[in-house]
Amino acid sequence: MKRVCILLLLIAFTMSGMAQETSVPDSPKLTFTLQLKVTIGDAYSVGDGPHGRRTVIPITGGTFEGPNIKGAILEGGADYQLSTPDGRTELEAIYCIKTDDGVIIHVRNRGMSFTGKDADGNPKYYFRTAPQFEAPSNSNYGWLNNSLFVCAPSFSSGFDGIVLNVWRVE
Repeated sequence: MKRVCILLLLIAFTMSGMAQETSVPDSPKLTFTLQLKVTIGDAYSVGDGPHGRRTVIPITGGTFEGPNIKGAILEGGADYQLSTPDGRTELEAIYCIKTDDGVIIHVRNRGMSFTGKDADGNPKYYFRTAPQFEAPSNSNYGWLNNSLFVCAPSFSSGFDGIVLNVWRVE
């Protein structure tokens, strides 16, 4: 009798799962967090290696600002890029920022860019990264440690560097 009850429960559970409609869940919300204006030095190449061409772009400084954060980008970091002949570049920038109230935050920004053509043969450009922040837990910026972020560039003819916009995934 016990086995029959368990079997009936399993059948009912399986049938109810089949009867459910599949729906698309809501997308996560993005909240603008900050904009970084990063100044860069002259790029240099390590050359072609087994995984592609390695290029290093020194980070020389800059500024950042958002609704709850503002400060300077510290000199000494770099963007380490690995490019393949098909137009794909893996990006990994490692640097530190310093808030106006003196808190230093480590940033590791990984992602990719792609220059090529879409399925119809039209030019296509893609550039997205996912920065990770490491702030002192006991600071006003500890909240950066506990969220995921996405980043996209914006291009400005009036700035000699790269402008990165960062959103928090809610």
